[in-house]
Amino acid sequence: MQVIPVLDLLDGQVVRAVRGERSAYRPIQSRLVATSDPLATARALLETSGARTLYIADLGAILQRDAHASTLAALRVALPGIELWLDAGFADYASMRALFERIDAAIAQHDHPAGGSHHASLVPVFGSETLCDLHALDTAQRAGLAPILSLDHRAGELLAATTLDRSSAWWPSRVIAMTLDQVGSYAGPDLATFERLRAQAAAHTTLIGAGGIRNRDDLAAAAATGASAWLVASALHDRQLDCAHSDSA
Repeated sequence: MQVIPVLDLLDGQVVRAVRGERSAYRPIQSRLVATSDPLATARALLETSGARTLYIADLGAILQRDAHASTLAALRVALPGIELWLDAGFADYASMRALFERIDAAIAQHDHPAGGSHHASLVPVFGSETLCDLHALDTAQRAGLAPILSLDHRAGELLAATTLDRSSAWWPSRVIAMTLDQVGSYAGPDLATFERLRAQAAAHTTLIGAGGIRNRDDLAAAAATGASAWLVASALHDRQLDCAHSDSA
């Protein structure tokens, strides 16, 4: 099972998630890197996990402040060959497209071609907590962006900005089972929610878990549920995982 490291951005810094309570997030203190600088932290997370994918939560955008367009542009340029999964609180396709265009413009300002083939690829993550237009996923798919759906949960309940079809017929090929109150909790992964979604998903769906991983025993338990990958941050920062070969769980 793959470990996908997570980068939470707020006010220009990397912060540590605490049970999804965003008012409690503070600049990261990590055993991997002596800074909260986004690029240095991203590189440290990728190195320690062995991953080629980095999940980014732009909390400035999610909290309806301002997105980290310049920071995201710098990450794209500096991390060639990496796939960046970006959750920026997208409500619809238009809001996603607008941020992607801002990122491209920021890249171009520094004399890099916005569509540079050596840049990290950018994949939109649409979270149920903020998604208002379910057609956004189909539109992004037709645009060749391979969108990801994050089904956001708190206390076992789905968080949804609009009424959702409770079947899996509208899900894209990649879906994240996000349990916000497990994030940064060291309480273990919410396997019950994951297994419920796994039973609901179509056979072709790639289901990814998020939150609560403390150690390799947790990774093994998560892998046993059929998870293809799990989003992890705190256990990596605290050196509780030794997973330079991220597919070995």
